[in-house]
Amino acid sequence: MQWTNLSERTVYENRWFRVNLADVELPDGRHLDHFLIRLRPVAVATVVNAANEVLLLWRHRFITDSWGWELAAGVVEDGEDIEAAAAREMEEETGWRPGPLKPLLTVEPANGLIDARHHLFWSESAEYIGHPEDDFESSRREWIPLKLVPDMVARGEVPAANMAAGLLLLHHMRLGDG
Repeated sequence: MQWTNLSERTVYENRWFRVNLADVELPDGRHLDHFLIRLRPVAVATVVNAANEVLLLWRHRFITDSWGWELAAGVVEDGEDIEAAAAREMEEETGWRPGPLKPLLTVEPANGLIDARHHLFWSESAEYIGHPEDDFESSRREWIPLKLVPDMVARGEVPAANMAAGLLLLHHMRLGDG
């Protein structure tokens, strides 16, 4: 069954996102008003070193009042290449400049409400360039053994679905299922 977006209008807008109200027609002909958020793409990056440790950030999210492990991430600026944005975010938030980035996966974390696509990248190398420019983004940055990721996700220590998906895929790619 396909819903049809007949029209939408912006009810709030800032430089990061727009809140729109859509007139949606359901397959049976009924209409409903549906709010949605239009958001820029999000670029995410990390590195897995030769010891199979992944670079993570420990941060507090005031919206949910929760702490958790995350990857460096941020919105893609107008005209910016997504991969370049991922590298920029990693450098700004961790102080590590990634080597060549490889696409990991693209996810839509809340596609019933938000149109944002999160593009995750990873590298097998990085160079430490100094204290992170955006050190306010996290309390600490640590190299965590990739083998610990499944248990961390199961305990809720990686609360963001996009981050959990990316980390579990990296775990699978680097260490297999065992």
